[in-house]
Amino acid sequence: MKSMFCCPTCGGDLERTSKAYLCARGHSFDLAREGYVNLLTANRRHSKAPGDDPKMVAARGRFLDGGWYEPLRQELCRQLERHAPAAPQVLDAGCGEGYYTAALAQTAGQKGGALAAVDVSKPAVKRAARRCPSSELAVSSVYHLPLARNSVDAVVNCFSPLAVEEFYRVLRPGGVFLYVVPGPRHLWELKEVLYDAPYENQEKQECYDGFSYRDVVPLEGRFTLTDPQDIQALFAMTPYAWKTPKAGVTRLMGRTQLCVQAQFRIHILQRQK
Repeated sequence: MKSMFCCPTCGGDLERTSKAYLCARGHSFDLAREGYVNLLTANRRHSKAPGDDPKMVAARGRFLDGGWYEPLRQELCRQLERHAPAAPQVLDAGCGEGYYTAALAQTAGQKGGALAAVDVSKPAVKRAARRCPSSELAVSSVYHLPLARNSVDAVVNCFSPLAVEEFYRVLRPGGVFLYVVPGPRHLWELKEVLYDAPYENQEKQECYDGFSYRDVVPLEGRFTLTDPQDIQALFAMTPYAWKTPKAGVTRLMGRTQLCVQAQFRIHILQRQK
């Protein structure tokens, strides 16, 4: 079966067999038991275990499986349904553990298309592959995507590293880019517990070379966490887990309930022809 991915070594087409991905020049990449392939070459691996570690992946899985971000997942699917063409080839760039990926793959399939997904974290892709058995998943950097130029109709990037030049390269002219970022007061109540002087996220509409804006879709809501493990899972899946003062972490450890507002912005851009 011809793959959506291309060879990360020579750029040639890849064929997917039951055990490996193969290119005409003899490069081979084994298919893992879970159904994903590792296309992150040694010269692109900047640490022994790049990306989110198993603990962070597990925390994100626990929190997202609680359904707290389900409105965002549904809205992303609606926007993909609305803006992608028939039979779309879709890329989820920075798929994490696959919570959004699985729903986006279903939407693409209903339109007669297919989805491929990448993330630099091997533990994340391993989980995502279990969620998305009918999709192609690869360990790879979004800054060096293993896809050919002009090969996909839509790129989805949800709270993941932004690689605009690569997204432009792999999108076909007229292709759509769905980019999810936090709103100004996203998780504000969590930040109030963690920091003495929290600040709002900057709200901006960036003009990226080669893209034009079609829309910015705001999405807001509130949810209440009543299980301390869910509170800690939310904290562990955010960037705050890396840079919160010890006093803030201690305050959060003492919380048994947390009412939080969620603010998302789905930026919808189109690659210019």
